[in-house]
Amino acid sequence: MTKKLLCFGLFFFGYLLNLLAQDPCNSGRFAEQVFANYTLTSNLNYGQNLNWANSNTSLKLDFYEPTNDTLAARPLIIWVHGGSFIGGSKTDPDVKTLSENFAKKGYVCASIDYRLGFFPFDSTNAVKAVVRAVQDLRAAIRYFYKDAQTTNQFKIDTNHIFIGGSSAGAITALHVAYLTDECQFSDYMSTGTLNGMGGLEGNSGNPGYSTTVHAVINGCGALARYNWLENGDIPLCSVHGTNDGTVTYNRGLVNPGTPLMYLDGSRMLHERACAVGVQNQFYTFNNAPHVPYLSNAAYMDSTEKFVRDFLIDVMGCTQTMLLPANAMQEQALLYPTTYCDGTPSDESCTSAALDEYAEVQSLQCYPNPTSGSFTVQTTHGFKSLRIMNLSGSVVFESPQHEVPIFELSLNQQGSGVYLIEVEFNTGQVLHMKLIIEK
Repeated sequence: MTKKLLCFGLFFFGYLLNLLAQDPCNSGRFAEQVFANYTLTSNLNYGQNLNWANSNTSLKLDFYEPTNDTLAARPLIIWVHGGSFIGGSKTDPDVKTLSENFAKKGYVCASIDYRLGFFPFDSTNAVKAVVRAVQDLRAAIRYFYKDAQTTNQFKIDTNHIFIGGSSAGAITALHVAYLTDECQFSDYMSTGTLNGMGGLEGNSGNPGYSTTVHAVINGCGALARYNWLENGDIPLCSVHGTNDGTVTYNRGLVNPGTPLMYLDGSRMLHERACAVGVQNQFYTFNNAPHVPYLSNAAYMDSTEKFVRDFLIDVMGCTQTMLLPANAMQEQALLYPTTYCDGTPSDESCTSAALDEYAEVQSLQCYPNPTSGSFTVQTTHGFKSLRIMNLSGSVVFESPQHEVPIFELSLNQQGSGVYLIEVEFNTGQVLHMKLIIEK
């Protein structure tokens, strides 16, 4: 009898271990800190490329994994630090804390450095800095796919690779996730300039391997155009403070000390994701500033819980959520946009914010980018037209114009991103970016 009970006990224990190995969620992995410690491997070289000053830069990452982990294929989170694309590092407190805590939950994490800096400090060079960061993150993703298909040192589950970050890091991750076609970027950079930098994939290392990711974590970031997020895209998790004066909660100027460019913040991305059926979760930090969890333990706790809830849902685990999404603030400031082929992309946007644009069929500017001479075309004439630089100064203003086509020249203006503002007789106002490259 005793032997039978012992055999049954051993059989049941083996069955349980096999069950847990098949579905790590059953052990609480991913939902709880099931590991007491993590192991850090620092300064792994994942690539190299030329920086803004044309100097070769080695690209390094820190790798966090659960200590004494035996799982053969582990989900990976790649974290990207903030710093306005001019500062910060892979050891910044937010990415370090998140890497440590999620490693204890059974993920493996990589915190990456990427090429920093740009000069002059203007919108044209800020766009180039974003492209360099996007290229470097893609190289880091390829680095882990390469490892999985060769030495398998890191034991990555390539079906569950997630990317995310704070501020500039979140902007980088969002553009890797949703900027998928070079023609989408034509309003910000000419094809020749982008190709000269290596395109969206870049030349930062590990060519030939995949850059597929499966979800993105957006900490107080933004996307250049909300309509780049389309039906069928990967899931999105966002946290953002309503009083963010650097990367706005809604739509506004990114201002890390100097106004650089308009971007669409987390509130708009959530509205767009809901409209086109992309799985997403959004948590609002009411009255909070930029990246509040960087220096506040309570905000960090909320951020960690919210991201944890999002990821276990993506992973297919069924544990109870710790921090449900809360009420959003403000109506999303959506605006009409078009796809690369010129067809409208807002038929799927259900927000009442689009109602005010219903009678205006189009606002076009071409060529864009321009060397200074260009044409503005609307469906109707306009009441007034103003062109402003990103400091808000008006560099050109025109009174009422009845003809839909309006040609003008800004040859005296320097290179950079400008904002065209057109007001119609109905009171409607439309905006469009104008890029001058010389």
